[in-house]
Amino acid sequence: MPAQAQAPAKKSDKSAAYYHYSLGHLYAELAGAYANRTDYVTKAIENYRLAMKEDPGASFLSEELSDLYISTGKLREAMLEAEESLKQNPNDLNARRILGRIYTRKIGDSQPGKIDENMLKLAIEQYQKITEQAPADADTWLMLGRLQKIASNSVDAEKAYKKVIDIDPDNEDALTGLAMVYSDLGNTKAATDLLRRVADKNPSLRTLTALAGTYEQMRDYALAAETLKKTLELSPGNVDVKRAYAQNLLLSDRYADALKVYQELVAEDPKDIQSQLRISQIYLQLRDFPNSRAAVEKAKGLEPENLEVRFHEISLMEAEGKYVDAIGVLKELLVSTSRPKYSPPEKGNRAKLLDRLARLFRLNEQPREAAETLRQMGDLDPDLGARAAAEIIETYRLAKDYKKAAEEAAAANKKYPNDRMVRISGASLLADMGKHEEAAAETKKLLDGKNDRETYLALAQIYDKAKNFTEMAKAIDAADKLSEAKEEKEAIAFTRGAMYEKLKKYDLAETEFKKVLAVNPNNASALNYLGYMLADRNVRLQEAQQLISKALEADPNNGAYLDSLGWVYYRMDKLPEAESTLRHAVERYSKDPTVHDHLGDVLFKQGKLREAIAQWQSSLKEFESTPPSDLDPADVAKVQKKLEGARVRLAKEPAGGAAKQQ
Repeated sequence: MPAQAQAPAKKSDKSAAYYHYSLGHLYAELAGAYANRTDYVTKAIENYRLAMKEDPGASFLSEELSDLYISTGKLREAMLEAEESLKQNPNDLNARRILGRIYTRKIGDSQPGKIDENMLKLAIEQYQKITEQAPADADTWLMLGRLQKIASNSVDAEKAYKKVIDIDPDNEDALTGLAMVYSDLGNTKAATDLLRRVADKNPSLRTLTALAGTYEQMRDYALAAETLKKTLELSPGNVDVKRAYAQNLLLSDRYADALKVYQELVAEDPKDIQSQLRISQIYLQLRDFPNSRAAVEKAKGLEPENLEVRFHEISLMEAEGKYVDAIGVLKELLVSTSRPKYSPPEKGNRAKLLDRLARLFRLNEQPREAAETLRQMGDLDPDLGARAAAEIIETYRLAKDYKKAAEEAAAANKKYPNDRMVRISGASLLADMGKHEEAAAETKKLLDGKNDRETYLALAQIYDKAKNFTEMAKAIDAADKLSEAKEEKEAIAFTRGAMYEKLKKYDLAETEFKKVLAVNPNNASALNYLGYMLADRNVRLQEAQQLISKALEADPNNGAYLDSLGWVYYRMDKLPEAESTLRHAVERYSKDPTVHDHLGDVLFKQGKLREAIAQWQSSLKEFESTPPSDLDPADVAKVQKKLEGARVRLAKEPAGGAAKQQ
């Protein structure tokens, strides 16, 4: 029996399709002009359908019809019609396109800021079926890529975007979308390469902004700034781009350039509080306190209760060394923002304020007040309780109140027996108290294959206090093997340098500190350590002064850094400068016996015997509370010998000389 002849497929009539499309478009515009008048809407839909019938492959027709359904609120009717059409003919691409666009439109309709997962799934299903029937449809693959990215299906999104690029190698949307997928996956190099390719071929606001954002993710703020500079050339009046440009200049330490841009933003909009605040922050970074103060006062004038502005004002006071004033302002701020209950963001802000207040109390040598403030932080947010408890232990430990620190450690261990921070703080306290083996054993229990790098570094510090440098070197090496990032290698080199210095292997120590500075030239701790190491050996004093001065630029009120600079001045025989700097150091670092000893040396050399004696007495007093791990009997003996010598010399002076000293 011969096969039954099939009816030939109908050829598309593009002229008829265009005619009906034009009518449909006209009626759609009339419907929009006359509040979606029913007859105009109906005629528009009818003509769009006729146009699709005449030219089924014209995908833009289904897009326009979908948009009409959406704008006139006929989504439900459209969905039912399309679903019915697919029941009759599963290969009806236009019905699928309409459904896909409607499902996509409804993805964000459930709640503001929320994704309707069901609609997202339905939309993806429709576009996947369209690509099966029309594998060369780049627009469909592009939409599928976007939907898969929203669904966090990175592999499928990558596949879809690559399909678009196979069809259209220069498709900007696909290249940009694929770059964003790579960025989400952490492959910033691949993302950057793609975006640079797009930007080089066709620089636009969108591609350049995306490229700058990728550079920011890579923390290459200099390249981000250069990219945003090009973006500004395309869009000179774009304030958001200009702000981003200024921010990246600031992050790349180009303070003068950033300041200029922020000043332009303020000139354009005198009420731009964020730019005014950034100006103050730049001046603070440059240690120009008067101009920083002037800018923050302008910001306060715009919004007196702005939390970020008030917080920056406290930072300015801290940098100026006005700890008492900063504490007062911060306490007032805590009172004014007090509430019976706090929302999650308010709770976070308040915890930040309490944490800063505790830091200020520590800097002002008020450990009990600092501990009480940290306790309030833990009460405010139980999730911060363990951290607050660990910091309380550290606060008393650094203040050399070992009895109180031990009490807090016992209570914290009982309440948070499995918390790493609490256990590490407790182990550090045991080491300070001379219980080195117990401290090391407790720390080793924390080796779990997850945080071992940090654990080995903590173990190295314990062996440092035990003066067990063989085991300390092993712990550093173990941490080194687990270190990958530059910052991690930086910490390893610093710890190893400190170990070599204590072993009096000064050349090796210097090599390690220079490794730190090669990675981070502004590492204040390394600058200070290397500078002090040179000064203590009385070598390369000019270089030592430069290193320590640079450290003080970053932290001008750091007592340890001030002591180092004062000691350099003493070695250089600049006694007035040495005395002034060391007196400032004693104000900031009064619990350190070495600072008192150094000031005693300076005063003695100036013939100020009574004052020198007072400083050496203070030094011996502070040695009494120094933990056994930090106590060197030879250092104590040296101070005792100097004190006795000064007393003998003072006793031999005539009465007039004694009166003059007084």
